[in-house]
Amino acid sequence: MNQTLLAFDFGTNSIGCAVGQSITGTAQPLSAFKAKDGIPNWDIIDKILNDWKPNKLIVGLPLNMDGTEQPLTQRAKKFANRLQGRFNLPVELQDERLTTVEARAEIFSRGGFKALKKDKVDSISACLILESWFENH
Repeated sequence: MNQTLLAFDFGTNSIGCAVGQSITGTAQPLSAFKAKDGIPNWDIIDKILNDWKPNKLIVGLPLNMDGTEQPLTQRAKKFANRLQGRFNLPVELQDERLTTVEARAEIFSRGGFKALKKDKVDSISACLILESWFENH
């Protein structure tokens, strides 16, 4: 069964977003949106959910390279819990180690330093989070 999924790369100032289809196992970036100390404009998320009608949401889980939690880990979990509570959709966490590094490398290879805008990095990171989730499921 083909499912539409949305992924989020949580950050305290910006949250990247991507959409993907389980049938292809690929994702495409959507616009990142601003957050104030980790709190997004929930109306923007509501609009994205209404536009794409996802079956499931994936939130990147920031961990240290050794797999231990870091200060942002609990905040990303809180964001995931709020998504589930507000929108009544299943939410899963996906290890996001190295996604920002990979996103920067991919964007840089396409457009050099000028292309490394924060919102692009966040949304490409969300793509990588979603594609890694597809690979593991």
